[in-house]
Amino acid sequence: MSSPLRATGLSKPTVSSALAALEEAGLVREAGRQAPPERGRVAVLYEPDPTAGYVLGLDIGRAWLRVAAADLDGTVVARAEVRNRGRSAAAMADLAIAAARRVVADAGVDPALVAHTVVGAPGVYDPERRRVRYAGNLPGWGRAGLLDRMREELGTPLSVHNDANLAALGEYTFGAGRGSRLFVYVLVGTGLGMGVVADGRLFTGAHGAAGEIGFLPLLPRVGGPDPYGPRGLKGQGLKGQGLEGQQGLEGQQGLEGAVAAEAVVRAARELGMSGTRSEPLTAKAVFDAARDGVAPALEAVRQEAERLAHVIAAVAAVLDPDLVVLGGGVGHSADLLLRTVELTLQRIGPLRPRVAASALGENAVLLGAVATGLEAAREQVFTRTREGGG
Repeated sequence: MSSPLRATGLSKPTVSSALAALEEAGLVREAGRQAPPERGRVAVLYEPDPTAGYVLGLDIGRAWLRVAAADLDGTVVARAEVRNRGRSAAAMADLAIAAARRVVADAGVDPALVAHTVVGAPGVYDPERRRVRYAGNLPGWGRAGLLDRMREELGTPLSVHNDANLAALGEYTFGAGRGSRLFVYVLVGTGLGMGVVADGRLFTGAHGAAGEIGFLPLLPRVGGPDPYGPRGLKGQGLKGQGLEGQQGLEGQQGLEGAVAAEAVVRAARELGMSGTRSEPLTAKAVFDAARDGVAPALEAVRQEAERLAHVIAAVAAVLDPDLVVLGGGVGHSADLLLRTVELTLQRIGPLRPRVAASALGENAVLLGAVATGLEAAREQVFTRTREGGG
C-alpha cells in the first residue's frame, strides 16, 4: 500500500514547503512529532489551526437574544444571552449587534478574524429583497434594510435562516438527531415551526418556507362557522369541534394559534388558573404548576400533548420521519408531554414515528447557527488568506 505522501504525487520538499507556507499564513499548526518506524528523521505532524477564523451565531427570539462565537472546529469560545427588551425591530437589531460585539470581546478575538455571521429568527428570508417574511412574532423584523445594517455594523458576511431550520441542523449535528435518515424538529414556543433534515441535508422547499406548519389552515366543521371569519378570529363559535380558541392570538392563525405557547395559557385560564399583574400567567408557569401536581395545569398540559400528537401525525403522513424531536419553549417540557403524545399517536393513526425531547434545549438554534456558518467561514478564511498573498 502506498503512503499518503506517495499517493499525492508530490515530493517531500514540495509538501514541506507547502506546509511551511500554510503555517506562516496561520492556517495550520504543529500538532506533534512522530518517530519513524525505521531510522530517519522525526516526522512533524500538522493540523488545521481552528483559531485562523471564527463564526458568530445569533438566535433572535421574542423573549431572548442568544449569541455565540466559535472557532473553525466548532468549539464555542464565548457566548451570551440577554433579554429581548427591544420595542422595535431597530432596537432588537441594536441589542443583537451590541451582544455580538461583547461576545467577540469576551473571547479575546480580533474582530477581523470573524469570517461569517449566521442569524436565526422566525420567518422566511427572501434573498432577492434581503428581508424576512412571515415573522409575525417579531414586529417589524421584515423591514427592508434592517439586515443590511446589521451586516455593515458587524463587518462580516451575514446569512439569515429560519430558527426552526437551524434548530434542526443543530440537533442533527450535535444532539438527538444524529444518525437519523429523515429527522424532523418541531419547535413549539411563542410560535410553531418545523425543520426537516433528510440524509444530512436541510430541506427548505422551493421558496425556503418548507416546515412553516404554523400556517396550516384549520378544518371548519361542515355547516359550522368559518374559523377564519369574524367570530373565529375571536376564538368564538368553535366549541365542540376540537378547535376551541384557535384564533385571537394577535394575528396567530391556523395551527400556530392552536398549539403554540398561548394555547397552553388559554387552556389553563379556561380551567380556572390565573396570574397576577406582577406575574402574568405564562406557559412556563403552567408547566411548573403541572410538575407540582396542580390539577388545572395537568389538564392544560394533557390537552397540549394531544394537540401536538395531531401535529406529529400529520407530519408523519407527509414525510414518514424516523424521529421527531420536540424543542422550543414548550418542547423543553417534553418530559411532561411525551407519554400522552405517544398514547394519542397510537389511538389516531398507524404511523408512529419515534418522538423524543431535544438534547440541546435552548441551545439548539444557536448551535445550528454555528454549524451552518462553519463551512462558509472556513472557505472565507482560505479565500481571504489566498487573496492576501498567504
